[in-house]
Amino acid sequence: MLTQALFETNLKGLSLISRGKVRDIYEIDDDKLLIVATDRISAFDVVIPTPIPEKGKVLTQMSLFWFRRFKGIIKNHLIESDVKNFPDSIKGYEDVLRDRSMVVKKARPLPVECIVRGYITGSGWKDYKRTGKVCGIALPEGLRESEELNPPIFTPSTKGDVGEHDENISFEKVVDLVGKTTAEALRDISLRLYTEAREYAKERGVIIADTKFEFGIYDDEIILIDEVLTPDSSRFWPSEGYAPGRPQPSFDKQFVRDYLNSLNWDKTPPAPELPQEIVIKTMQRYKEAASLLLG
Repeated sequence: MLTQALFETNLKGLSLISRGKVRDIYEIDDDKLLIVATDRISAFDVVIPTPIPEKGKVLTQMSLFWFRRFKGIIKNHLIESDVKNFPDSIKGYEDVLRDRSMVVKKARPLPVECIVRGYITGSGWKDYKRTGKVCGIALPEGLRESEELNPPIFTPSTKGDVGEHDENISFEKVVDLVGKTTAEALRDISLRLYTEAREYAKERGVIIADTKFEFGIYDDEIILIDEVLTPDSSRFWPSEGYAPGRPQPSFDKQFVRDYLNSLNWDKTPPAPELPQEIVIKTMQRYKEAASLLLG
């Protein structure tokens, strides 16, 4: 029996300012936001009509773990995650929000997705096979699919809205968007966070193949925002059985992608419903990743 899933929220009395692929974001006041991780899941940049029960709770708890772990490296937007301590304006919604929401600082998001790749896979592998490069970065000849990259590489992209694709961009384009000093800081912080997380995860049987960080400006300072090192923003592989030269099984929505690829669907809205078997397998993979990394 599957637990009840939360597809979307409608919190009366609060101003909904964004409904993304997964998160509903409300304005609390001029300085604070409420971020709610629902159980929505997307694939190929399309929101699927079938939610994955407890997914939003897993994402939130994993992000909270990494926010706390990284706070000595960079500040983040978290103010409070315990519903008992939420502002009075959110009282009455504790059952909906528990374990899946955060009150955060209202930062100014930077228009760049900071992607770090530590292994060559996915679109990076396709890029490399075609050009010998990944996002314009030349790599050694003879790499195999899923092979580790040492050092990891910074391959930023633009931020696409719901239903839009992100677009890979060069580091020079990041400089154009945010300025040289900020661009260099985003690159250096992203690589440092990824490297630390990769070493931590390896000790726990998980390979972090790649990940995406997002940053904002708050009080004239760069801070870490959004989600951090979850199965939605990262590619996690089990260390056991890892072997370069082929794709790897992953702790994410691969079951969903594989199922959708088996259908005659053109990857535009509306997306088809998911069968219960795919929902259960996907939920189990998310929970397994959280269990391994968080203990």
